[in-house]
Amino acid sequence: MTTSATNGRKAATMHTPPVVSPKEWEAAHEKLLVKEKVQTRARDALAAERRRMPWMAVRNDYVFEGPDGKATLLDLFEGRRQLIVYRAFYEPGVYGWPDRACRGCSMVADQVAHVAHLNARDTTLVFASRAPQADIAGLKKRMGWEMPWVTVTDSFDKDFGVDEWHGTNVFIRDGDRVFRTYYLNNRGDEQMGGTWNYLDITPLGRQEVWEDSPDGYPQTQTYKWWNWHDSYVEDAAPDQKWVEISDAGEKAFRNQDAKP
Repeated sequence: MTTSATNGRKAATMHTPPVVSPKEWEAAHEKLLVKEKVQTRARDALAAERRRMPWMAVRNDYVFEGPDGKATLLDLFEGRRQLIVYRAFYEPGVYGWPDRACRGCSMVADQVAHVAHLNARDTTLVFASRAPQADIAGLKKRMGWEMPWVTVTDSFDKDFGVDEWHGTNVFIRDGDRVFRTYYLNNRGDEQMGGTWNYLDITPLGRQEVWEDSPDGYPQTQTYKWWNWHDSYVEDAAPDQKWVEISDAGEKAFRNQDAKP
């Protein structure tokens, strides 16, 4: 039990866990780890089920404003097969305008990993708001954000459930045809930002051989595609030294995971 006071406020009593020996701590950690592994496998199974969700054809010709002018929904893919669109609230009427975007959306933006890793998995991430491009460019510069960010000009936000609250929509294309494959909002958005969580909501997943995906889905060896974010080269063979290092690491992880 500990007592603490902050900024002159009345001290509060916290009913903290017991303090134990290293051996007891390790035992408690191992016990909890069993449950965490169950959760990890359940999350993998849910992602596998998500990859088998039906697709919905997108029939409207949505148009956005980007840094280089008008862009269609198909253009936002930037030639890649998958597209993730996060609806961020930055526009007149949002608290903080025009200097800042919504606080929650800004927290999401702060957590976004370097998009080169998503791009390497044939996936593009785009933020979308109703603010003009000049304001978006200024906001990105001020906040240090580098993800693509477009302006919504039509009913895209309403049609995909993000006209009143933030949300993430996922799309895939087959040639020039675009399909909606997944959508999440509220607390589901809170976990986004990391490369793995983004890939887990896409129809193709992480595209690694261990995943339970439908036949014919693209898959490569686990870890082998990883690279420094400024060193990805299209169609490059995995670096042999990295293959050796990742093989050793994967073997060690699997041996550890096999322990009771």
